[in-house]
Formats: sequence, C-alpha cells, structure tokens
Amino acid sequence: MTPMLDIVFIMLIFFVVTASFLKETGVDVSRPQASTAVLKEHGNILVGITASDEVWIDRRRVDIRAVRANIERLNAENPEGAIVIQADRAAKTGLLVQVIDQARMAGVADVSIAAMLHD
Repeated sequence: MTPMLDIVFIMLIFFVVTASFLKETGVDVSRPQASTAVLKEHGNILVGITASDEVWIDRRRVDIRAVRANIERLNAENPEGAIVIQADRAAKTGLLVQVIDQARMAGVADVSIAAMLHD
C-alpha cells in the first residue's frame, strides 16, 4: 500500500509542476480582426480593456492610475515577460494609448495588442 501512495504523490507533483497555468484578464473582449496578425506564444502579462472602458489585469478591475503599479509588480515576478493588451473593438483609442504608455513607463518594452487573425 505504501509504494502505491508514493506513486500517486509523485504523479501529483509531476502534474502540478508540468501544468502550464494560463493567465487571463478576467473579461471577454471582442478583439478586432487583422490580416497581418501574428500568433504570439507567450504573453505573460495580459491587460484587458472592455467596451465600457474598464481596464482589467489579473482578473481584477484596475483604475487607469494603478495600471503602472500593477504592471511593475507583475513584471518584477517575471522580468522576461511581455505585455499583451486585449482591447475591445469598441474601446476608446485614448484609453488604449494610456495603457500602452503606462506599460512602457513601468519598464516593459515588449507591448503588443491582441487581434483575431482574419481569414
């Protein structure tokens, strides 16, 4: 019985360690389509902008004044990470520019905007 428990615990540890955890913004957005969109494999920090101009980071609604601090915190956890902004097609462009500006002021140079691949 003991060897079987050992095997179960080892398998549990294996699955926990090898599982890839998907980070989400916490909201669904209707992304615009682009025929030149490129698939980005790893976007470590996801920022969502809804049609009602709300900014979401790490499943929490964030005020625009707190975007920089949240990105700095997440970037400190993973300095090699990039930022992917998932902006709704009805979101204001000015808010999108503010989020990009806050991300760059937080020290992240790799900022991308998510789009759906147009067929």
